[in-house]
Amino acid sequence: MSSKVSILGLKLPSDPRWVNLAAISLEEVLTDHAFCEQKAATSCISLIQRYPDRSRLVEELAPIVTEEWGHFRQVLAEMKKRGFALGKQRKDEYVNNLMSFQMKGGHPADVLLDRLLIFALIEARSCERFRLLSEGLEDDYLREFYRKFMVSEAGHYRLFIDLANEYLPEEKVRHRWQEWLAFEAEMIATLKVRGDRMH
Repeated sequence: MSSKVSILGLKLPSDPRWVNLAAISLEEVLTDHAFCEQKAATSCISLIQRYPDRSRLVEELAPIVTEEWGHFRQVLAEMKKRGFALGKQRKDEYVNNLMSFQMKGGHPADVLLDRLLIFALIEARSCERFRLLSEGLEDDYLREFYRKFMVSEAGHYRLFIDLANEYLPEEKVRHRWQEWLAFEAEMIATLKVRGDRMH
């Protein structure tokens, strides 16, 4: 397994074919990326709205909302520069499958834990995919474009883990995180490799 994947905690690296497929589906993958950034911003807003009493969560996520929306605008600008049109948002099979693993109707603290860990996992996988693009695309500008996104997503992944440890016992966080990683690895192994999707 790639050491860069293990640093992120992911148990299974992306299929190496993905970056080559993405390179030939650039307009579609940029569209999907734009909507991923938009959803990241709205997800942070939803956490703030649901947990306004968690002061550190509110303070840490408020600037992330601005950052993610800025990323959305950056991707839109890149698409416009290349003569691409923003396509329609499509069903995100990866995220929808992850959401099926969330605890339903449990203790509020467990619900918060799963919400934070699912966001950490999405950021970790996005970081890994951005790294693949930063290393595997032939376009020099896009390689640097995605390297910057990779660095940003790594910081977001770490923040969600830190917030989980802020509000729940670290041992509980570690145990549930391992369960999430195992589930995500099994899911990645079964999903079709698609170059028109970020995940």
